[in-house]
Amino acid sequence: MPSPAPPPQPVHVRPEAPGDAAAVRDVTLRAFGPGEEVVADLVDALRASSAHVPGLSFVATVPRPDRTEEVVGHVLLTRSWLDSPERLVEVLVLSPLGVVPERQRAGVGGALVRHALDAADAAGWPLVFLEGDPGYYPRHGFVTGRSLGFLAPSDRIPGPAFQVVPLSAYARWMRGRLVYADPFWALDCVGLRP
Repeated sequence: MPSPAPPPQPVHVRPEAPGDAAAVRDVTLRAFGPGEEVVADLVDALRASSAHVPGLSFVATVPRPDRTEEVVGHVLLTRSWLDSPERLVEVLVLSPLGVVPERQRAGVGGALVRHALDAADAAGWPLVFLEGDPGYYPRHGFVTGRSLGFLAPSDRIPGPAFQVVPLSAYARWMRGRLVYADPFWALDCVGLRP
């Protein structure tokens, strides 16, 4: 008879620290798998760009037996724009969200998303957009972008995958096309790729 699985370790979500960059890259590479190194490159490029917003990158950690912590997940929020008829509006894009394979489907990703959305709301951002699984993100308040009058930045983004969550600072006049920051275009990380 196999021994029972150990109880899940508590997950702690905190802001990414400067010393976490290598661990975040490792998490991203493991989460997205071989052939998707461009996602880890995107994290590095966004961190080095004007899209970077200090304090809006978060890691999930679990304790190790030696009393240190292991980074097992990461989420990044970066600045983009909404090309609204009234004016450009600074908004956030949640991308990427990564969890190491052995911790997936254990609530780590959800904890990261909730923490990121709470931080964005507290900082006064009006909207958070993403391209993602329409079966996963609605449980965190995301709806299709088109349902609120938003247009995707590319026709390569399937309608159900283009999602947004309105935060406290959102106003109904905010509608229009999402304009991604340059690193998304430079690395061709927009929409479906062959």
